[in-house]
Amino acid sequence: MAPDPNSSSTGPREEASLKVPSKDPKKKDEKKDEDLSDEDLALKQQLELYVERVQDSDPGLQKMALESMRQEIRTATSSMTSVPKPLKFLRPHYGTLKSFYETMGDSDLKKYLADILSVLALTMSAEGELESLKYRLLGSEGDIGSWGHEYVRNLAGEISQEYAKRQSEEAPIDDLMELVQQIVAFHMKHNAEPESVDLLMEVEDLDLLVEHVDKANHKRTCLYLTSSARYLPGPDDVLVLDIAYVIYLKFEEFPNALQIALFLDNMQYVKQIFTSCDDLLQKKQFCYILARHGVAFELDDEMVVDNDEREALQDIINNIKLNEGFLTLARDIEVMEPKSPEDIYKAHLLDGRASAGTNVDSARQNLAATFVNALVNAGFGQDKLMTVVSDASSGGTAGNWLFKNKEHGKTSATASLGMILLWDVDSGLAQLDKFLHSNDNHIIAGALLGVGIVNCGIKNDCDPALALLADYIGKEDSSVRIGAILGLGVAYAGCQNDQIRRKLTPILGDAKAPLDVVAFTAIALGFVYVGSCNEEIAQAIIFALMDRSESELGEPLTRLLPLGLGLLYLGKQENVDATAEVSKTFHEKIRKYCDMTLLSCAYAGTGNVLKVQHLLGQCAQHLEKGETHQGPAVLGIAMVAMAEELGLEMAIRSLEHLLQYGEQNIRRAVPLALGLLCISNPKVNVMDTLSRLSHDTDTEVAINTGGILQAAVISLGLIGAGTNNARIAGMLRNLSSYYYKEASLLFCVRIAQGLVHLGKGLLTLAPYHSDRFLLSPSALAGIVTLLHACLDMKAIILGKYHYLLYVLVLAMQPRMLMTVDENLKPLSIPVRVGQAVDVVGQAGRPKTITGFQTHSTPVLLAAGDRAELATEKYTPVSPILEGFVILKENPDYQEDN
Repeated sequence: MAPDPNSSSTGPREEASLKVPSKDPKKKDEKKDEDLSDEDLALKQQLELYVERVQDSDPGLQKMALESMRQEIRTATSSMTSVPKPLKFLRPHYGTLKSFYETMGDSDLKKYLADILSVLALTMSAEGELESLKYRLLGSEGDIGSWGHEYVRNLAGEISQEYAKRQSEEAPIDDLMELVQQIVAFHMKHNAEPESVDLLMEVEDLDLLVEHVDKANHKRTCLYLTSSARYLPGPDDVLVLDIAYVIYLKFEEFPNALQIALFLDNMQYVKQIFTSCDDLLQKKQFCYILARHGVAFELDDEMVVDNDEREALQDIINNIKLNEGFLTLARDIEVMEPKSPEDIYKAHLLDGRASAGTNVDSARQNLAATFVNALVNAGFGQDKLMTVVSDASSGGTAGNWLFKNKEHGKTSATASLGMILLWDVDSGLAQLDKFLHSNDNHIIAGALLGVGIVNCGIKNDCDPALALLADYIGKEDSSVRIGAILGLGVAYAGCQNDQIRRKLTPILGDAKAPLDVVAFTAIALGFVYVGSCNEEIAQAIIFALMDRSESELGEPLTRLLPLGLGLLYLGKQENVDATAEVSKTFHEKIRKYCDMTLLSCAYAGTGNVLKVQHLLGQCAQHLEKGETHQGPAVLGIAMVAMAEELGLEMAIRSLEHLLQYGEQNIRRAVPLALGLLCISNPKVNVMDTLSRLSHDTDTEVAINTGGILQAAVISLGLIGAGTNNARIAGMLRNLSSYYYKEASLLFCVRIAQGLVHLGKGLLTLAPYHSDRFLLSPSALAGIVTLLHACLDMKAIILGKYHYLLYVLVLAMQPRMLMTVDENLKPLSIPVRVGQAVDVVGQAGRPKTITGFQTHSTPVLLAAGDRAELATEKYTPVSPILEGFVILKENPDYQEDN
């Protein structure tokens, strides 16, 4: 029945065609001989015959048998659902063939047999023997792909083990690397990019990747590289991103390359991208990305040759048009109508008890209304309290509202004007100017801070903020000084402006300067030099901390000094080590606090698991009263873990445990940490936790429990910031009636209500952008500063430094997609907006969004949303549709009739 193997080489082919019917319905009347069908039995006998023939002394017969066996195995390898039949039947003979192989003399036949043994080892070899690889290296230099995918994957796995072994023995690895070349080439041809990347990471030779990627697979390869970088320990993560950067440049995917350059914070790369790209439209798009990221970047004549073009591009980076774009969005969504605090409180929806108490004009209530008004109307340029134009005789109502506030309340009231006119530098400065001539220092201080807020994120060649504020830094009155200092910090966040450094650093060393002035100077310098690792400022802050007396070290404001120091190293990882060593010499009252703050800032947004474990370890200790360093440690967990979704979910769970087992000072920080993890992203489980924490049956206890209630309420505002989330708004309304007698808690509820309706729902506080890939350092600095201030609400936010709430302006950004044409004029086109789907490493071209709706731009994007164009008429210049995106006409587009 079996054809004679000597007859001709068509034998095995007929065999192969014989094998196909085994999937036939005729199976039912099979013989029960070992449960094998006829053809299986025949195949088994056939293979046993080959095994005997291989051991024959006649080389011709041997070759014939090996050829036939090889043919059998290859034709069967193509189906990978189960172990192929030939491999199954050859199992008992694996040992025989192995021992015969050892006796053979060197010849081509021996290599032939090694190839077959290598494939058999796929199912036969004992764990850890790496026989498949061993025989592969001894075998012929054939194409490995012809043995099928499974074989190649198995080889790749064995190579990584063998490589690690040889590395430890320092043995040569050249033969392995040749094999790696073949495997990578095979994988890249067959859409298995992740597997080739994994193999190259194992053998530490990612550079090989660059020559194997092509136009078809480079995007998927880079997507896998950038996604896996988050889970790699340093310095591997940087190497992986560097390779992705090189690949993107090779295929002229400049916007993607720019994102990697910003992620690595490598300005040389950014320059290189500008110089290698010739397309002016693309350069404009780069400028929009840079502006959104909030980095100061100066174009020179190498990057853009033409002077006028360079000015136009620099204007985009400087965010000059941000206000205009935001107002276009507001008009499109029809929310230009100014809102009053009462529209937000919606007191008419509550029962009688609470609404009765709201008519009293208390300074605290008015202060809350000031903030709510500022947050809700931020950036709209008009409101119902500060900017109403009335007839000249009454002297304008801004004055009237101002004087409904007491002392330091006036500071926040005046500064709120800056918030309402956010990003609109010209009219902002014009309206604030009259307050600078006031004879009330609190009003001057507020106007100075307002000037800083108006200029936040907007850079201007003539530096109006610096010119105005510099004169007030040295004034007598400390509130005026703080207004000017904080104003500079907010206006120039991330600019690393030398003039400001020269003006502010001396204050840190001034023995006569009051503590609050020194503390705010440290914060302002932290903002301006965020993530710069500037040695000189670090030194100055360290000396300022060492000069503090023991009584001052116990003051809540002193804790802003270590924070200012930490901001200098934001996200810069091990660069903080030297400073952290110095901090160990501080007075024990502040030593650990400083240590935790530095660590959490330096690893913020890195997702470093070891650091999260270290911080959790700090929280596990039960301490005596008076220790404060666990607060920053809890915030640190959130700062480090916010980098990617998985770490974020795990951090939320760990924080739940801390709530159950932690001491009071830990529990107070947990809601703030949750607020940071889900900022502007109201996850239901976090919302419920915070809601639970914000209710307390015994209000007396609540007020004395050190602020856990206040923290929970503020955090409800943070997770709902700018979302108009109805459920949170309802919770806060109920809380306002629940705590209507508690002035300080009611104040927090009001602030949270203002946050939820931030910018009438058009703004977000999320520091991440570009598909949650990039973290804007100055935005994170603003949020973290507020959270640190909230660790001691009573002293700072509920005391006389409530204007620290305005540092949130650093994180405020329109959550929009605005499409513009080639002349940067708004262009309305249909886009699909839906939940973003993670498509890393998936086969084919999967959909990137799910559950989408089609809208016309400009549109709002919620947390986790992604947009794609719903028309072929235009193509976007940037692959990520967020913020301002330039569209160019698609030349291949044809109108359907």
